[in-house]
Formats: sequence, structure tokens, C-alpha cells
Amino acid sequence: MARLLPRLLLSLAALVALPATAASTDWWQAEWPYRKPITLDAGPQGAGLAADPGRTPVLLRLHTGNFSFDGVADGGKDLRFISADGRTVLNHQVEQFDAKLGMALVWVDVPGLAANAPQTIWMYYGNAKAPASGNGQQVFDPDYTLVYHFAEANAPARDTTAYGNNAGAVVPAADGAVIGRGAQLGEGPLPLPASASLAQQAGAPFTFSAWVKPAAPAGEQALYSRREGEAELLIGLANGAPFVQLNGQRSTLAQPIPEGQWAHVALTASEGTLQLYLNGRAIAELAGALPAFNGAPVIGAEAPGAATPLANFNGAIDELRLSRAARSPALLQADFASQGGDARLASYGADEQTTGQSHFGFILKAMPVDAWVVVAVLGLMLLLSWAIMIAKSRYFGTVAKANEAFTVQYRKVTGAPVATLQGLERNGTLSTQIRENSTLWRLYRIAMEEMDGRGSHHHGLTAAAITSIRATMDAEVTRETERMSKRMNWLSTTIEGAPYIGLFGTVIGIMLVFVVAAMAGAVDINSVAPGMAAALLCTAAGLGVAIPALFGYNWLASRAEAIAADMSVFVDEFTARLAEEFDRSEPAATARPAVA
Repeated sequence: MARLLPRLLLSLAALVALPATAASTDWWQAEWPYRKPITLDAGPQGAGLAADPGRTPVLLRLHTGNFSFDGVADGGKDLRFISADGRTVLNHQVEQFDAKLGMALVWVDVPGLAANAPQTIWMYYGNAKAPASGNGQQVFDPDYTLVYHFAEANAPARDTTAYGNNAGAVVPAADGAVIGRGAQLGEGPLPLPASASLAQQAGAPFTFSAWVKPAAPAGEQALYSRREGEAELLIGLANGAPFVQLNGQRSTLAQPIPEGQWAHVALTASEGTLQLYLNGRAIAELAGALPAFNGAPVIGAEAPGAATPLANFNGAIDELRLSRAARSPALLQADFASQGGDARLASYGADEQTTGQSHFGFILKAMPVDAWVVVAVLGLMLLLSWAIMIAKSRYFGTVAKANEAFTVQYRKVTGAPVATLQGLERNGTLSTQIRENSTLWRLYRIAMEEMDGRGSHHHGLTAAAITSIRATMDAEVTRETERMSKRMNWLSTTIEGAPYIGLFGTVIGIMLVFVVAAMAGAVDINSVAPGMAAALLCTAAGLGVAIPALFGYNWLASRAEAIAADMSVFVDEFTARLAEEFDRSEPAATARPAVA
């Protein structure tokens, strides 16, 4: 038993150090020690796109369910995204990065997203000296003239593109939007600048897209509006149903957006046709070419000059985009499929290191702080229980060997007086092992000391004296039994408590996995599996502490019972021998004859 614990620890260390798969030799740069594969599947098993969208700004949602955030520099400045060839650096923009909360939103410019085959890109991290390289102006192609993420707090919405079309006023923030933070509209519009980049040429292509969540879908509300004299372009909601209106001509209404739910609304204008989309699917079409517009567009209200203006849009808006190009249906479908709460475009693989990483090491990296606290408590219980088992095992082994040696000596003097062993002690021929460690010797010494105190070697013992000596020896048996059971209650506590502590950590871990996944808006096997594995590790750790303690407790209890049984047998044998050798009880008095 004394050698078992080091062997187990060495085996556990070997298991952790054993790499499951060696890291690929096509590592991008050695300064980045970690990387994560991200698979983009636009086919039927993923986003289910009908055609190739081509160049696409893809949203990646990182959270504790798919990323540990360990080793990443502040603000995610060391993040780098590499294409499948292992060499091409992809442009990216960090919209939000909070390692403490365990959430990040990153936009990556994928140059050729295809619907027919999945592709893998690599996210590298772990280089604390790397400068920040995220740039939204390079993520979105130059045909995007305005992109609002609404990531700012208490500040006008900032345009991500190079055109700098920042909003002209601060609107209330809408937390819990479909992508991070959004904007709350209703009391007033969101004015856009009257810049040259937002000017609309007659007949030129155009695209509007945004995520909207109507708070009160009743009536007619204006979502996007431009007006130039008699010419107008209006995107609105009629009782929650999106419509487009061009120069007084309105499209047919489709299904309404449910109250309190996010929906992706888009409009494209090209070759004399306006196409309206809802959640990536075309719902209405209107013939006509866009007129020229030089004034400022208005978000959430109708532009000035309408005879009977519509009500302001009452609800939240997020990820607003304007383009001077007609975006393809496949791209709009990709936006919906990659940005929504049930996005299925991206899946996240296991993190890799330049030196390789074991499966167990991957689970350890996915463990949150609460799981580490539970594992630390269980580790302390493990150390204490093993220390008790090792100490008890050594003590019981020492006592058993000493008792066996004493028994041999005792059997040798069976026909001699009981004080013979005492004489061996006095002349120094009795072994140190017996004198220091044998519980049977202690019983013998106690009995002999009782006899010496009574002077019984020459005068004999009465039955009452023998009973008294036996009671003294029985008391020592009881005290030794208590010494042997000392700290054994900790083992029983470990056996019963460790699984519950591990289960507690698992329950808390699973709760956090689902909460974080829900907050991040991504729930799939790749996002929740690492966190679930880390949570289940707590239960495994609890069982790993309790099972050895259970076997150890039973084994130690059996050894303690054996020693106690040997002591009880010795008491019986010794007192019987005392009765045979020293019992001097007088026989009953002879009856005297009666006096006449």
C-alpha cells in the first residue's frame, strides 16, 4: 500500500502527458502556440444554403462552451485567422471580447464560402506580444457603405466601413440583441448622415439589411425611408408584416414578424426590380428602378415630406447594413444562417498545441473556475484519505508482525510460568519489535503489572483478582480498538460525501454551459460538448476519490477486526492460564458436628 500511491500518481501523469494526436506540421507561426479549427459548413448538414454566397463576413460566436479563453491576450488582440491552406491570413474584426464573462463576437472575412463542401479555417492565439490586427474596414468589402454593429454604449453608432458614416444621435441601447448589443427605437428615429457615399444614383443597385424585433406590431411603422421630392423609398411593417413601397406603390404583404422575436429583413434593388427578404427567403417583389436620392436616409421613421407619415418603428434593431450593390440571395441567406441565435454555419473543433495535447488536457482546459474549486476540494479529500489509509496500513502491518512475533515467544513458554516473558524483557533478550509495537505484549505487561502490584507471584490469586485483571486487559482492548478506529470516520465521510460534491460540481457546470450557450445564441454539440465533459469530470473526480476510499476502508476495517480478535483471544487464553497457575481459592469449610 505504501508504494501504491506513487505508482498511481505516475500513471496519472503519464496519461495526461500522452498526446492524443500530434499537432499538424503545417503550423502557421511558432509564436502562436495554440490554434482551434473552425469548420464552415454551408451545405445541407450545416447552414443549408442553396447556392455559393462567395465572399462573406462570417460571425464567430466564442463562449465557454466552445472556447476556454485561456492564454488569449487582452481584448483578443492576438487572434489570427488562417485559411485552410495554412498560410493565407484572413481579415477579422473583434466586435466584443470579454474573457471574464467568457463571450466574444468576431467577424471573419471568408473570401469564398461554398455551399457544396465544408471548409476549415484556423484560429490562432496565445501570443501575448502580438499587436492588434482586427480591422472592420477590411472585413466588409468596399460596396458596403454603412455597417452598424451597435456595440457602442452611450455613444452614437459607429460605422465599421471606411466611409465613416457614423450615426448623428445617441439612441438607447438594447441589451440581449441577436448579436451582442443593439439599438432601441421608438421615441425617435436614428438619423444617418447625408454623405456622398450614401447618395443613391438613379437606377443604381442597392441593398438594405438589418435584424429587427418589433415590440408592438400593430399599425403601420416605418423601418427605413428616403425621400427626394415626390420620389420615395420606404421599408415598413404593416401589423408586423414587412413591405416595400416605391413612389407610392406598395408590395403585397407576407407573413408578419411575431411580436418580441428577432427577424432578418433585407431589400435588394437591381435591374428595375425590388426584392424583399425575410429570414433569408424572398417574400415580395416590386417592379421599378430606384430614383436618385441625395438626402439623408432615416432609420426607424419616415423621411420628412410625407403627406400621412407612418408611425415610428417601435422595437429593437441590430446589425444594420447598407450597400451600393445588390447582394445575392445566397449571401443574404448566409447572413441569416450565420448570425441568428440558431446559427449552424460554424462548428468548433478541439484546441491544439504545437507540442500536441491529450484528451484529458483538453478537458482540463475547458474547465471553468467553479469546476476547479470542486476538483480542488476533492483533491484535498483524496490526499487526506490516502494519507490516512497509508498511515493505518503501516500501523496495522507493524502491529500484526509484532503480535505474530510475540505469539511465537509466548507459545515457546507455554509450560513455563507466565512471568517467563517478563524475565526475557529484563535480561534484554526480548526483541524491540515486540516491546514497542505488539498490542498483545501491552496486554501481557498490564496483566503482569497488576500481579506485581498484588504480590501475587507467591500468594496466588483469588477468582475476584483474576476477574479484576481480566477487566483491566479488556479495558486496554477497548482503548486499542478506539485507537485503530481513529480517523476511520473521515474515510466513511469521504466515501459518502465525495460523489455528492462531484455531482454538485457537475450540476453547476451543466447549468453554466447552457446559460452561456443561450446567452451567446449558439446551441450545438460542438459548443456544449467541451463544457459538458468538463462538468462531468467533477463527478468522475468524486467517484475517483470515493472508490479507493471504499476499498481501503473495508480492507483496513477487516485488519482492525483481526487485531482486535487476536487481543480478545489472548485475554481469554491468558486469564485461563492465570486461573490454572495462580488460583488459590480455599475450598468450602468442612461442616462441624453439632454439639449435644
